[in-house]
Amino acid sequence: MRKIAIDAMGGDFGPEPIIEGVLKALKEKDFIAYLVGDEKILKPMIPNNLLDKVRFINSDDFIKMNESATEALKRPKSTIYKSIELLKQKKVDGVVSAGHSGATMSLATLKLGRIKGIKRPAIVTFLPNIKRNYTLLLDVGANVDCDAINLYQFGLMANEYAKVVLNKNDIKIGLLSNGEEESKGNSITKEAYKLLKESFPNFYGNVEGSDIFKGTTDVVVTDGFIGNIVLKASEGAADTIGKIIKEEIKKSGILQKIGALLLKPVFKGVKKVTDYAEYGGAPLLGVNGCVIIAHGKSNSKAIKNAIFQALKYIDNNVTEKIQESLKVH
Repeated sequence: MRKIAIDAMGGDFGPEPIIEGVLKALKEKDFIAYLVGDEKILKPMIPNNLLDKVRFINSDDFIKMNESATEALKRPKSTIYKSIELLKQKKVDGVVSAGHSGATMSLATLKLGRIKGIKRPAIVTFLPNIKRNYTLLLDVGANVDCDAINLYQFGLMANEYAKVVLNKNDIKIGLLSNGEEESKGNSITKEAYKLLKESFPNFYGNVEGSDIFKGTTDVVVTDGFIGNIVLKASEGAADTIGKIIKEEIKKSGILQKIGALLLKPVFKGVKKVTDYAEYGGAPLLGVNGCVIIAHGKSNSKAIKNAIFQALKYIDNNVTEKIQESLKVH
């Protein structure tokens, strides 16, 4: 039976949406949930018929969002520290946390170590594209300064992970740049271009920001500084467009409002495609183990799907596949 440790206290909205998401996941998939948090608070939230699928790891300390990531290294009794320690000791197969992402990343890298040969881990996220699928973007925040080897290894890791989550083998990899031509980019991306082209037959070449949402490639590689800006700008744009549409509908006449009402199923479909809760969390690729970082504002659906991400990662031996891929490339 697969075992997943869940940081039950670290999210923005407390344990309620986290536990609700865990319960939804337990009803759909077979696994044991290790809930790391204050047992006095958590245990009454678990119905009797699911108690046999839950283990409690008591902790009344958690890293708050406004605290430094390095603070987690000094707090061995905190929820995220105990969660990562369970994975290090192989008492669980994966960790899901909607808590402090910096603390999660720091502890995972320090306690679990990197996959042999990987210089730096990277956070990969999913962005919707017009092909009704997702484009995998990495890094989105783990490394603000990268060299060409880092970018090359991000492509290598994402290539293996994309095969699993997109369920296809011919993964196209793109390198984010300021133009499609091979001559575009800075000295680092130009060097990374050569490395990726030499190693991956399906390397597409340079892609621009708009290609992410066109689905030109399955994977887009960049450094964590640019990747995080792309991610936050995309989220902000989607939110702003949604608010503008709502305001325009409010100001419009009766016919337009009737039209908007008729289009309600369309709007719901768009929201579903662009909702982060649909994929749940972002794996930290490159560490020795399955660590899924969920959004701090995650609702129960996002937590459920983050757990499903962890189960898929574990079932498909992604860590081992990355390790094997290093030998090939």
